[in-house]
Amino acid sequence: MLAVVGSPCFRPALTPGTAGDAGGLAAGIARAAAAVGAEVQLIGKVGDDPSGDAVLIALGRGGVGHLALLRDPGRATPIASPLLPFVDGEDTDPIAALLAKDGAAAPDETGESEAPRETAGLAMDPADISLGLRYVREFRVLVVADPLDEPSSLVVADAASFADAALIVIAPPGVSTPVAPASAMILEAPEIDPDGAFAALVGRLAAALDRGEDSGEAFRSAASQGGWERAAG
Repeated sequence: MLAVVGSPCFRPALTPGTAGDAGGLAAGIARAAAAVGAEVQLIGKVGDDPSGDAVLIALGRGGVGHLALLRDPGRATPIASPLLPFVDGEDTDPIAALLAKDGAAAPDETGESEAPRETAGLAMDPADISLGLRYVREFRVLVVADPLDEPSSLVVADAASFADAALIVIAPPGVSTPVAPASAMILEAPEIDPDGAFAALVGRLAAALDRGEDSGEAFRSAASQGGWERAAG
């Protein structure tokens, strides 16, 4: 079994009356791992509200366990912008489509706009993570999808060491890596992952490690399944 640390958000559907989805990097990684047969538990936090209920339903629909998903009655579940479909069946550039929507920031003083960023889930403190880990007794792989402060990073590192589990840490772009043992795999996330390709790569990687593949072979197989190629040079 593998566990993913990170809080999801709720992503409503574009079509009225259609069920929404669990958004965010952690949910995408967990769903991708479950899709290739891994048993997955998501350790995170959502509000005790209808959006939080919808997130749990969406995770269950995707084969992701949520025994360790905490409910916070004092905070609302973050809501992300709906995913935009392809236009007229064509492979519209997803980043351009997002920018054309309302996800882009207003132009700055130079007249340039920033690319939209994924909506963050509810932040967790070390006590939240420790509590969530109590519900996940055995795991072979632990993925840290959300940025954590040093105390929270130490909790995760200790849990992975105690369980003798592989540790994957996702670092935000341009940010120094958090506290992690030398054996951890640290991957830098892209600024934006509109088609979920990076989340899928990490999910397949975690699932391969959970199956017992060594890190090098697990990464190669996960990359090849997604059509990723090693850059020349």
